[in-house]
Amino acid sequence: MYGVVSFGAAALLPANALHAVCTDNAQMSMLTSTSALPCEPVSHPRSVERLVTGKATSDGAGVKLTRVLTQDLQRRLDPYLMLDAFGSVNPDDYIAGFPDHPHRGFETITYMIAGRMRHRDSAGHEGLLENGGVQWMTAGRGVIHSEIPQQEEGVMEGFQLWLNLPGRDKMSAPWYRDFKAADLPRFVTDTGVSVTVIAGHSHGVAGAVTREASAPLYLDLHLPAGSRLMQPLAAGLNAFLYVYRGEITVAGSTVPSQRMAILGNDAQSDGVIVEAAGEARALLIAGRPLQEPIEQYGPFVMNTRDEIHQALNDFRDGRLA
Repeated sequence: MYGVVSFGAAALLPANALHAVCTDNAQMSMLTSTSALPCEPVSHPRSVERLVTGKATSDGAGVKLTRVLTQDLQRRLDPYLMLDAFGSVNPDDYIAGFPDHPHRGFETITYMIAGRMRHRDSAGHEGLLENGGVQWMTAGRGVIHSEIPQQEEGVMEGFQLWLNLPGRDKMSAPWYRDFKAADLPRFVTDTGVSVTVIAGHSHGVAGAVTREASAPLYLDLHLPAGSRLMQPLAAGLNAFLYVYRGEITVAGSTVPSQRMAILGNDAQSDGVIVEAAGEARALLIAGRPLQEPIEQYGPFVMNTRDEIHQALNDFRDGRLA
């Protein structure tokens, strides 16, 4: 069983909802079985507004990574604050991990493609993130945590996404959950596209986590050669794609590997159509903008400078956790 978690509530879905097939029968108004899902048509697809190349950097105790969504894009891609991509076969690039460090005011979503990472935090949570798994942490009013690799060799690859919290929830209690790969909802379209629904909803499948305020959609798309996926997106959502294998085409624009495509916000658009001539993998991420002030100082993201000063004081005085 896996949880569909909303803020303050949880519900469970049956395991047989996994690995369903999305059909193109537009007349299908309800599910006739757990292996057939209606595909919602997209008549006005979004185009690519711009392509973004990530910036090589390091974080934690020297972990090498690529910062794809940087601070200057926070307004444009509200409610998202950051996307880091990391991947290496050289243990020197990741072995030191991310020792104890604080957070306040947002959520971290870590998706591990390959490798193992141990999480511990000051709220008493502990978990092991493994291949294909997701770690979702709400820092809320404050948490100090560590993320340490549990391997000395081999490939470590994954992503960390920061999702902003609305002002009313920034001082909420910390929350944490690990989802193993087998717990994440998945379905397969009739063209063979495998979709992992980490957050939000896609073709009738609810993701592992939902959030009312920001309505995050987080999909991992595995596209075989010659396939395409139609994903409805409300016009008011900010959305982007990050390609991490192969290349895709969106509305006639090619998006190569290791590039982020920011999708346009045309008021008439109702979704996105993703096509792949060859095998490709990409993240599709969207969310409802909070349209609130953003004040960030390193690992603290609040609405005002005074709240940042308070976070720094609380961290200094041991009141953060």
